[in-house]
Formats: sequence, structure tokens, C-alpha cells
Amino acid sequence: MTSFILYPLAFLVLLGVLVVIHEFGHFAVARLCGVKVLRFSVGFGRVLWKRRLGKDQTELTLCAIPLGGYVRMVDEREVDEGERIAPEDLPRAFNRQGVGARSAIVAAGPMANFLLAVLIYWLMFMVGSDALLPVLGTPDAETPAAAAGIANGDRVLAVDGEVVATLEDFHLRLMRQASLYKRVELEVVDRQQVTHTRVLDTRQLDEKAWEGNPLDILGLRLYQLPVAPVVGEVMPDLPGAKAGLRSGDRVLSVDGIAVQSWGAFVDVVRRSPEKTLRVVITRAGQEIPVSLTPEKNGRIGRIGAGVSADEMEKVKAAFDELHAVVRYGPIDAAKKATIATIVQTALTVRMMGKMFTGKFSWRNLSGPITIADYAGKTAKIGLDAYLKFMAIVSLCLGIFNLLPIPVLDGGHLLYHALELIKGSPVSEKAMEVGQKIGLSLLATLMVFAFFNDFSRLLTPLFNG
Repeated sequence: MTSFILYPLAFLVLLGVLVVIHEFGHFAVARLCGVKVLRFSVGFGRVLWKRRLGKDQTELTLCAIPLGGYVRMVDEREVDEGERIAPEDLPRAFNRQGVGARSAIVAAGPMANFLLAVLIYWLMFMVGSDALLPVLGTPDAETPAAAAGIANGDRVLAVDGEVVATLEDFHLRLMRQASLYKRVELEVVDRQQVTHTRVLDTRQLDEKAWEGNPLDILGLRLYQLPVAPVVGEVMPDLPGAKAGLRSGDRVLSVDGIAVQSWGAFVDVVRRSPEKTLRVVITRAGQEIPVSLTPEKNGRIGRIGAGVSADEMEKVKAAFDELHAVVRYGPIDAAKKATIATIVQTALTVRMMGKMFTGKFSWRNLSGPITIADYAGKTAKIGLDAYLKFMAIVSLCLGIFNLLPIPVLDGGHLLYHALELIKGSPVSEKAMEVGQKIGLSLLATLMVFAFFNDFSRLLTPLFNG
């Protein structure tokens, strides 16, 4: 399937599932509380399809604008001009329910999103997946990882006492702890099977670090496979070919520093766009100096050369050793799914808090364009990656809807809390003012999100 079809399709499926689940949460609890539901809508605007279902003849609709949905219930405050509520439906009106019932109905949407994330994680942990082991590579000099003494081949066993089995577990746990800006203890086992405790100082991270990859700032890299720096295919008309590199050349050093592996050579090239490198190679037993200037490709350098086929076979064999199929029974999978959801939620809430307090840049806010892009990319990778992304977006949707902003579910819960405190419902005038404020805040957030989306799209174009 081409990207032209895959990306929008993946986005629409993602959005459709999340909206249906969210609105079904409201719908199901409303029915349990005896409230009559008039319409269950997926999308806004012009109705494309509709059908009436159930004893209450609830109208199920699919609308033209897919960015959301709503559940319309019988409510005396929301009666269109010329309409009237049948006397027998008045006891089933939303506004006539107790504060507890109304709060449960409002909170059910975000809760459904959290439960969806748990369900996705649970299924994935039971089915199992081919996961990378948390084996680290040689860190860059003068980074926290280098200062901690992390060496190539160290496998992480635990982060601050919590056992991690996969690279994803390690990243998630580490990011959670790093967001606290403190020292993090890593329990690792080296290639000689000796266990060590490495103390990683994350205090030098600042808000700018989170705009890129904070793991790079910390100096954490994947295990560098023992692949000799031997050149394979050299693409014509690119810097490698122009510098005279040939298949079979072995790289000895770059700018006077010995190169031990292909990965180390690639790292230097990627960090050196448009910078001339003094490379020494060996060919037919002779050492030959070469001036190599990687071209700029986005933010990194490239030369258009790959590792040799023989070394690639070694890579495949070594790479297999870094993988493991991780699978759990139903109970263990449920526990792990719940923990993964809680950890991801806590990390997201903490990041949102830092954003609102100015400690985390608003440039990290993403909108529909970025979400659509990642939906397509993860779908292209496979179902496993796509479902993981769906779980994360579902969590973010649930958290966002619980923000105490009028017009969001969290805003309605705030009104209910005030009603409990003052002993009577919030006045319609106050709710009207709150709605205007809420819409203004949402509009502002959307402007930021779309600006960031377009910035991410356009920046690589202007950077070459």
C-alpha cells in the first residue's frame, strides 16, 4: 500500500477508534444511570450517514469532520428553539441526575481511553513481540553516560531498582526518572557477566533537551555491533564516491582517531555534515589518506556508502542475539499493562505540567498533522508499532480531556466540584463565560499545535 493511501487511512482508523471508544464511555455510563441518549455522533458537521437503534431510538451518525465526536443526551438546558422534552423523559434528563451520576457520565469518556490503552498493552504482552534487549553502546566522551562508566555491551537489568526486560521498558522507565532531573541508578551486567551499578546524572537536562532526543544528550547509545569498518557499496555522485572510496576499503582513522567499527565511523559521519574529514583507509595493503566531506541530509551528514556484504552477515547474526520474544500469561500481562499505562500517564502528566509552568517548551506540542504522520509511519512498520502508538495517543486524549478547561470533560467535572462546594449548580451565566474562555484556550492550543506541525514539516526543507 502506498504512503499516499496508508498515511490518511492509518490516521482515520486511529482517530475513529479513539473517538468511538471515548464517546462509548459517555454513552454506556449514561445508559447505566438511566439517562436518555438522543444521538451518538462520530465527527461533526454535515451528516453523511445515520441510523436509529434501540428502545430509545438513539440516532447513530457519521459526520463529515472526523476530528472528534459527541453524545447528546436529554437535557433541559440544551433544548433547541421550538423543541420540547416529553414529560416522561424529564426524569431521564442529564441535568436532573445527581452530581455523582453526572460526574460518572462525564468522566467515563476519558476513563474509556485509559482502559483502551490497558487493553492494547494487555493483548500485546500476551501475544508477545520480538523486542530489543536493553544493551548499551559506547557513550560519547564528556556525557553523563561516559561519566557513569557505561561501556559497550553493558546490558541494563534495572533502573532505580525496577527490573527492565526490553529496550522499550528501559527507555520508558529512564525517561520517567530523568524528567525528575536527578541521579538515576542503573544496574547493568557487562560482557564478562559482572554486575555493576552505574549512576547516571540527568540534572544537566533542560527543556531544550526534550525537543530532540534526551537520550543523545545523556550519551546513551545502542550496543555497537562488532562490525569492521569495511566499505561495501558506494553510491555514485555522492561524497563517498567523489572522495574516491571503493568497495573493500577499510577505514583506519578519522581526523587522527582510530576507528574500531562501522558504527563508530557512521556516528562520525552523521555528526559532521558539510565538514571536511581527514580519513585514512587501507587498500591492497597500502594506507591512503582521503578528504571526505559528508553532505547535509536534514540535520545529519551522509556519504552514500554502506558496509560490506560480509560484514552485514555478521551484523545479522549479532543482531539476532540482541532480540528476545517477550510474552506473558494473562495475569502477568494485565499487571504489566496496568503498570505501563500508569507509568506512561505519569510521564505525560509531568511533561504537561512542565509545559504549563514554562519548564518544558511548547514546541513539543503536537497537532493532527504530526499525529497523522506518526500513525502512517508506525502502520508502515507493522501492527505492533501501530497499536503501541494508538495506546499512547489514547492516553494523551484521556489526559487532555481531563484538563480543567471549560468545554472539556475536565471543565464539566470542575463545575460539578464547585456545585458540591457551594451546594447548588453553577449559574448558566458563569457556564457561558467559562465556555467562551475554554474555547479561546482551545483555539490558542490548536494554533500552537498547527504551528509546531508545520514547523516540523518545513524545517527539513529549509535545512537542505
